[in-house]
Amino acid sequence: MELDEAALGAAILEGPDAVLAADREGILRFWNSGAERVFGFPRAEAVGRSLDLIIPERLRPRHWEGWFRVAQTGHSRYGSGDLLAVPALHADGHTLSVEFTIHIITDSNHEVQGIGATLRDATSRFQELRDLRRRLADAGL
Repeated sequence: MELDEAALGAAILEGPDAVLAADREGILRFWNSGAERVFGFPRAEAVGRSLDLIIPERLRPRHWEGWFRVAQTGHSRYGSGDLLAVPALHADGHTLSVEFTIHIITDSNHEVQGIGATLRDATSRFQELRDLRRRLADAGL
C-alpha cells in the first residue's frame, strides 16, 4: 500500500516539530502548530511579522547578515541537512535553545523565494549538558 503524499506532507507539517517559512525579507509566511507549541506565539500573531519575533536581539545582526547572503546566493553551509543550534525567544520572554535545519525555497527558475526551517526545542538537553560539565569541572575532571 502506498502512502498518500499529500497526507504525508500534512502530517509532517503539522507534527510536533516547529516548521516555519519566511520570505526573502525575513517575514514569516508559514507557522505550524509545532511552532506555536515551541515558541508560544499563535499562528495569527506570528505570520506577517519579522523573524525578529524569535531571534534574541544580540544575535540579530549576525542572523540577518547570513539570511540575506543565503537569500541572494541560494547557498548555505547549513542547507545540506547540517544541524544548527542557537538561542531563540519564547512568547513569554524566556530564552530557549533550538536545533534546526533549513530548507531553501526556490521557484521554477531556481530563484530563492524564502527560507524554511524545521526546529526542535533542545533546552532541557542543553541544560543537562551544561550541568554535567559544571559537575565535572567541580570534581576537577
